[in-house]
Amino acid sequence: MISRRTLFASTLGLTGGLLLPTAGAGAAPADWSRAVVDSTIARRPDPASLGGWGYIQGLFLLGTYRVHQRVDEPSYLAYIKRWVDNFVDADGHMSRTFDNLDAMQAGNLLLILHQETGDPRYRTAAGQIRARITTYPRTADGGMWHATGRTNELWGDGVFMAQPFLLRYGIAYGDQEYAYEEVTRNLSVYFRHLKAANGLIYHGYDADGDAPWKPDPTTGTSAHFWARAIGWTAMTHVEVLELLPADHPRRTELIDNVRHLAKGFARYQDPATGRWFQVVDKASEPGNWTETSASSMYTLMLHAALEHGWISGDGYAEAARRGYEGVLRKVSVGSDGLTNITDISEGTNVGDLAYYLGRARNTNDLHGLGAFLLMNERLAH
Repeated sequence: MISRRTLFASTLGLTGGLLLPTAGAGAAPADWSRAVVDSTIARRPDPASLGGWGYIQGLFLLGTYRVHQRVDEPSYLAYIKRWVDNFVDADGHMSRTFDNLDAMQAGNLLLILHQETGDPRYRTAAGQIRARITTYPRTADGGMWHATGRTNELWGDGVFMAQPFLLRYGIAYGDQEYAYEEVTRNLSVYFRHLKAANGLIYHGYDADGDAPWKPDPTTGTSAHFWARAIGWTAMTHVEVLELLPADHPRRTELIDNVRHLAKGFARYQDPATGRWFQVVDKASEPGNWTETSASSMYTLMLHAALEHGWISGDGYAEAARRGYEGVLRKVSVGSDGLTNITDISEGTNVGDLAYYLGRARNTNDLHGLGAFLLMNERLAH
């Protein structure tokens, strides 16, 4: 098993100079990660302006923490702490019910702050999420529902929201046996239901077959391959495999999942831009567009999988290099000296083709900022 410098390290740094862009960066800052974090904080000096307790805030701040780990900038950690402290009282209680997976993702920040500060409030708050996971509803084969109001529905987005948190919690607090089993079972169940023959996974699955997005009557899956849902699943496999024991019985299965996705990513990468389309397999569909957050996630997985030896071959290395270059072409510095990242999809439910293609193409959406930071910390540093 690879060594872990800390529980939350991005693991080995994975600098991989071969994958750095050879063109397209222009007059880039010396450190794109710092520039993105500094620009976001300059725009939102009060962390409360990021919004309420949620996964996109948790994603961006997790990316900010990864930058902090490298550069040791106290103001970054202080910014994270100020945001979290809006939701954790003096006794470590959070006024939340955690009735959807999205609400669990920012729990990673509680673990980080307990590790960094030693304040027991954060462990107490993290324990609320851990306790909720025990009672959280599941499909008959053990997959955690996307939300309690989404009966027996599994969405590709959901694994990133709960499983890395649970695994880190288990490792930090002596709860490994439960965490290893629960996390790997969820990844196995989700992937088995969502897997498609083309190297991708469908956005959603409904065991009941009665979801409003009209599941396939035979497979229970949704109709389309939405880019970021696949990206969430890809990143989750990297996060989990880097913490899972080398001899875990489901490790080989999870690596096979990564190989499945790598084939799909190589197959559907846009040759013109190096990025991936919002609806991944429909590049020629009018109104389709290459989406930056998912492209960051795919590039991250390809690079990590190459570094760890889960995949191999010049084709994958080239796909990762071109993916990185393609993402960087969506990053720029404005006349105000602040960075901008463009073409980031807003939050998205399971839907039909017109719904996906009509999603807003945002600039500096936290989905994209966070995904970019997680990717860039691996590829550029």
